[in-house]
Amino acid sequence: MNYQFNFHFLNGQFGALWEGLKVTLELSLVANIVGLVAGFALCLLAMSRWFLLRWPAQLFIEFFRCTPALLQIVWFFYCIPMLFNVFIDPIPMGILALGLNLTAFNAEAYRAGVQAVPREHLDASMALGLRPYQQTLYVILPQALRSALPVLMTNGIAILQQSALVAIVAVSDLMYVGKSIATEAYRPLETYSLIALIYFALSLPIAQLVRLVERRQDAAMAR
Repeated sequence: MNYQFNFHFLNGQFGALWEGLKVTLELSLVANIVGLVAGFALCLLAMSRWFLLRWPAQLFIEFFRCTPALLQIVWFFYCIPMLFNVFIDPIPMGILALGLNLTAFNAEAYRAGVQAVPREHLDASMALGLRPYQQTLYVILPQALRSALPVLMTNGIAILQQSALVAIVAVSDLMYVGKSIATEAYRPLETYSLIALIYFALSLPIAQLVRLVERRQDAAMAR
């Protein structure tokens, strides 16, 4: 291998990379908030006893879980304006596409957590006279969240990585900026290696935190 690495061309480009990184973090953070909140609501709808609530929620989950995230992003950016004459700025549109994708996956994680809530706890909450929404907020949600937390965090890492897909629709995130720099400087190996290291540095601490949470949960269950 005779290739000579040269990173000098990046001088003066760190400002652009920082701006792209801020867009990536904004996309990932807000999409995670959407996914955490809407995912639990979707989970409740998917587990509803009412068919008219349950069926659309299950269809939503299966659609977003069974189609490529790249296709979903492209559809949101190009098809929604054409079909509904609705034009949204690129970053909010990216948040919407990523957030809905994450909502579907988080709903499944929440459902596993809800199903793990002991029946005795639900019976006790009914015996105490808690209303359905109080049972959901004070009994089901805390326990489901605790059980689903490792999966939710893993999904959060996945959406951080999938946020790079918005570069294909010209959202100026970290990946898009890196692609522009690589094209202008004709140094794709160095540029994409640096971008990969940045994503790795962002994801690794969360991955280690997931392992810590899993170990604590395993230790708690072993007692």
